[in-house]
Amino acid sequence: MGLKFEEEFLACCASTKFAKEMAEASPFSSLDEAVTAARDIWFNKVDVNGWLQSFSAHPQIGNSPSPSSHSTSAQWSKGEQATAVATATSSSLQELAEWNAKYRQKFGFVFLICASGKSSDGILAELKKRYPNRPIVEFEIAAQEQMKITELRLAKLFAAKENVTSTGNKNPTIVAKKAEEDRVSIIGGHLTATASEASSVKTSQAPTRTRPPITTHVLDVSRGSPGAGIEVCLEMWKGFQPRPVFGESNAGGWVFQGSSTTDNDGRSGQLMSIVDVVNPGIYRINFNTGKFCPGGFFPYVSIVFEIRESQKLEHFHVPLLLSPFSFTTYRGS
Repeated sequence: MGLKFEEEFLACCASTKFAKEMAEASPFSSLDEAVTAARDIWFNKVDVNGWLQSFSAHPQIGNSPSPSSHSTSAQWSKGEQATAVATATSSSLQELAEWNAKYRQKFGFVFLICASGKSSDGILAELKKRYPNRPIVEFEIAAQEQMKITELRLAKLFAAKENVTSTGNKNPTIVAKKAEEDRVSIIGGHLTATASEASSVKTSQAPTRTRPPITTHVLDVSRGSPGAGIEVCLEMWKGFQPRPVFGESNAGGWVFQGSSTTDNDGRSGQLMSIVDVVNPGIYRINFNTGKFCPGGFFPYVSIVFEIRESQKLEHFHVPLLLSPFSFTTYRGS
């Protein structure tokens, strides 16, 4: 049993790039395999335009999906907001609409939250909490919420296919109940895991890598487009001290590992060799942001991070969200 059609994946996430990549990577033998692929594609292959395309397909919390929405997606969206609608009053719906409008005016896209099981008051409280965020931070949060929604919908697709392919000798009620229990168990683990837990891989299950263990990409949030043509350099700490010390000169302690220039999607080329086991240690990625944005505040940006012994089989994606006067990053999968 597996998923393999773009239309199925578009119902889970409205990014056409995401759906195409998922279809090419399919079929998937299990939900866990599909979710792992989905996270890699969403965070490592779909660019900022794909994220915004997906965001735009969601109805405002409290509103019905538009007539042009994907029928399956619209049905799921209605179900995901069922608790919020059931717990709402006319006054809370009005306040939610007002805050939704304020949010969209500030950030340029709909307030996105995995609404399944959440009350209208809980959603409104989260909206107010996130509203003061900088756009670059909120953009990242929205992408994480979209991934939660995608995982839930992938589980629904798998549950539906399991019901269809079950043999006629089994009690349909028992089969449906078992599929739902499996869905809740698997998705619950994904939604509650920390970023490091979700990306950790046991030694016995480690697949042969198809890309370097450290990658990056740049999103220019001021223009709403990938940061193409940015020079990137990867270094590793090899100084006399075990680790660089804040406030002390680190001259000569960093050793060059590789360099590249971001492509049209803002993704770096190969910064290091493709190896199954990455050497534990402290790494630094340098971005030549001054050349990319001459009028910006930062002549260059450096991101320092540590890979521990227990993480040497993992993949580290360290993206940069950049605007002329601010930047942020996060650990991807």
